[in-house]
Amino acid sequence: MKLKLDLDELASDFFEETRLLGIVAPVKDYQFCWQLNNFLRFDFRINNEIEIQLSKKQRKYFFGVYEYPEPNSSLVHYLYNNQFDGEYLLPEFKHLDFLWLLKGDAVDNDMLHDLIGSVKNINAVQLVTELTNEKIKNKGHLIF
Repeated sequence: MKLKLDLDELASDFFEETRLLGIVAPVKDYQFCWQLNNFLRFDFRINNEIEIQLSKKQRKYFFGVYEYPEPNSSLVHYLYNNQFDGEYLLPEFKHLDFLWLLKGDAVDNDMLHDLIGSVKNINAVQLVTELTNEKIKNKGHLIF
């Protein structure tokens, strides 16, 4: 008997009750996280265990993922680097530098809009936009 992994089902389970932001901020990931931690009181840390690895054209590409679990909540924030050495985690969003996934607890529109407003106030940030699931072609690339 062969077991087949249903990637669509895996993706829909992974993305259930998530919100995703796309961010344009042309700075290094560690600098951006430092700014988020410093100005917005987050505590993003790199998590090498959930780094995303893609293979394209006989090469491996590594996309760092930073993680911040909110205290006293099941909500976890994940910040993905969308670019590595000329390749993109989500090629349909080449203009975005970072992807911010909120997962583990429901995030209402008010909370999301407050977060977007706060992130927009950071100097390096040029754009913050919500990405709806329908717009994302390569959803599987975000699953760790």
